[in-house]
Amino acid sequence: MVVFASLSALKYHVFLLIIIPFATSLSFNFDSFRPSDQNITYERDAYPANGAIQLTTDLINRDINATIGRATYSKLLHLWDKASGNVTDFSTHFSFSINSQGRARYGDGLAFFLAPVGSRIPENTTRGGSLGLTSNTRRLNTSSNHFVAVEFDTYQNVQYDPKGDHVGIDINSMQSVVNVTWFSSIPSGRRTYAWISYNSTSKNLTVVFTGFKLQGNTTVTVLQSLSHNLDLREYLPEWVTFGFTGGAGIVFALQSIYSWNFTSSLEINDNITIPGVVLPSPKPEHAQSKNKLGLVVGLVSGGCVLVFVCVLMLFAYWRKRKLREDEDNDIFDGSMTHEFERSTGPKKFLYKELARCTKSFAHEKKLGEGGFGGVYKGFLRESNSYVAVKRISRESKQGIKEYASEVRIISRLRHRHLVQLIGWCHEKRELLLVYEFMPNGSLDFHLFKGKIQLTWPIRYKIAQGLASALLYLHEEWEQCVVHRDIKSSNIMLDSNFNAKLGDFGLARLVDHEKGSQTTVLAGTRGYMAPECFITGKASKETDVYSFGVVALEIACGRKAIDPKAEEHQENLVDWVWSLYGMGNLNEAADPKLSSEFNEMEMKHLLIVGLWCAHPDSKCRPSIRQAIHVLNFEAPLPTLPPNMPVPTYCSPSQLLPTSSLSSSYETNGHEIIVAQIQYSVNRDNTDSSNNTTASAASSSSASMLYPR
Repeated sequence: MVVFASLSALKYHVFLLIIIPFATSLSFNFDSFRPSDQNITYERDAYPANGAIQLTTDLINRDINATIGRATYSKLLHLWDKASGNVTDFSTHFSFSINSQGRARYGDGLAFFLAPVGSRIPENTTRGGSLGLTSNTRRLNTSSNHFVAVEFDTYQNVQYDPKGDHVGIDINSMQSVVNVTWFSSIPSGRRTYAWISYNSTSKNLTVVFTGFKLQGNTTVTVLQSLSHNLDLREYLPEWVTFGFTGGAGIVFALQSIYSWNFTSSLEINDNITIPGVVLPSPKPEHAQSKNKLGLVVGLVSGGCVLVFVCVLMLFAYWRKRKLREDEDNDIFDGSMTHEFERSTGPKKFLYKELARCTKSFAHEKKLGEGGFGGVYKGFLRESNSYVAVKRISRESKQGIKEYASEVRIISRLRHRHLVQLIGWCHEKRELLLVYEFMPNGSLDFHLFKGKIQLTWPIRYKIAQGLASALLYLHEEWEQCVVHRDIKSSNIMLDSNFNAKLGDFGLARLVDHEKGSQTTVLAGTRGYMAPECFITGKASKETDVYSFGVVALEIACGRKAIDPKAEEHQENLVDWVWSLYGMGNLNEAADPKLSSEFNEMEMKHLLIVGLWCAHPDSKCRPSIRQAIHVLNFEAPLPTLPPNMPVPTYCSPSQLLPTSSLSSSYETNGHEIIVAQIQYSVNRDNTDSSNNTTASAASSSSASMLYPR
């Protein structure tokens, strides 16, 4: 009877969990669109064809003057919660084309929109200029219109549109509250990619999209962006419909949507039940049975059999788990497992879950290879989301240490510019870390290998985001976190190209008042501060140095160390500093930007990069000071025209090598001066004795001993 009562209670609590959610989310992904798909609702001229959504029809040889169509997702979006006042975060990514089929004149455009439930194309809309969002005569009437939209407008309505193709954010009106020129390619119908996200904390709506620019005889793809702050609660109800709408007139173009994914997450009041869900009625207390004795006998007999079977199953399960834990304890002791399980946030995954979601770590799922193992793309059915699974290499001697450091440190950190650790797993002699998936990969890929060029506003935003993450690690969290491996390949980009710092395998916790920690040499050559090779100390200053190198990479589009570069340009810091000394700093700007950048921002980023990468750690700024300059809240520093030579001195007889400092005076004691000239040909992460040996073989040190 106890068994049955427990099962009943369990089912009741499970039911309560179902009807009292802590969050509501909506997530879907369409790689193509089929006529049989019931998840898309079509209106007016919109229809599915050839795996795409066609919003407008071809008007050639047709006796009509306009075409308007709309395609919406069949389910509603819970935009905000009245009880708690919380607003959802959402992000969407889609690909589309607007194709005029070679004609130089075309119109009108398409839009992604959010509107109240039941919203449809107004009945008296007969012109394409409203994109199906408003009636012909009320395009600017903010009291009768209710929508928020991102328009890709290809026709100038002189009453309210800027010249040329543009992208704008519309609120209850076809006159955009903010817009930017779009480098489109309508006559050729090139496919365009767009990312739209809303951050409920900052109330910021951000749009990132591709454009096309001619460089010489080649057309290159560039990234453009715009953003606007708004509180969606002021313009839209709790529940909304959403999708795409488009229109065209006599001068027209075909408008097609090829793919679409969407994700939202709304935290709601946990005391509110979902509308329409009814609690189960309690059973009558006086229900009678015609055969009480038979029922009792049956329950007792069945209960005994059930208990016996359960005992056997529990024993078998315990035995299997014990064997598995014994195997895992070869790698980790029980206290570490218990420590991980007690921490809030990241969850423990079973190996079979992660093997299934990555198709047994298939080669086609591999996203890349790091210093400690491979990273694989996976899909978790339970959360209906993509993840990145890092598989620590068994050959890595530092793998266990990195794994433990990552779980202990990053699981406790919460910042919008840090990669989120979702979970961990150590079983079957495997070490696995599960992170949020970053659809746009790493910064180094876009700077050095990508076909899509990062525009200047996005680059500057990435630098500011990275600086914000470092400020949190160095000053704003309860302890100072020294990352020790800041580099462009460890900076991930989310769907809106926001920077997220990852890979905390080499990170160390340091008390704020201490600020540094003696440790073995670790990091990536080219990003390591010169004093690291002498003192072996990780500090906030060494992190700032690495940030400076990355800042220069962002501005210049060049690697920290490039053996293939021209003579005297192999080392990025040396080269940029020489240009600074000659007064030719702008020559360091990435030529792929085609001089399309804000000159003041470029100057600030380059000088801040040099300032942070100063050879003398005492001359470097704190990351807070660097942020003030990047935000134009403080003046630019004045740097020496020639890059100083790093020197480190200490009393040779009183202090060990690890205590060397950059002091020139030692109260009469004998001194050792070490001049470091660092030169690297590879970009790889090293630590422990291997790193020290590598550093010694790839650098030259001239030592001056007093006689």
